[in-house]
Amino acid sequence: MSTVQDYPSRLSRPESRKMGTFSYLPPMGEAEIRRQVEWIVQNGWNPGIEHTEPDFAAQIYWYMWKLPMFGETDVDAILAELKACHEANPGHHVRLIGYDNFTQSQGANMIVYRGAAV
Repeated sequence: MSTVQDYPSRLSRPESRKMGTFSYLPPMGEAEIRRQVEWIVQNGWNPGIEHTEPDFAAQIYWYMWKLPMFGETDVDAILAELKACHEANPGHHVRLIGYDNFTQSQGANMIVYRGAAV
């Protein structure tokens, strides 16, 4: 049996907190992020973008960046909105959500840009 690795994530250290689908993996590069956006679009999910300060990322409420992109199928448009949100809020975490219409829930949730904790 393999041993389970402990991640030293603590409330007192916001930079250590793990959030979202891929938070325990190394940060994704641009090509990997593009593949995730393509996967969300291929599944017919609606992308949404949210952001928050790193100190408050563990809370339930994140700020919505515009409205969810209902029916958007242009991957480049979604990536451009992610980048625009990051540029407008450079110190914030920015996450991409894929809303599944069938289950009426989040099918995907990942931090695309990680802000620095203060």
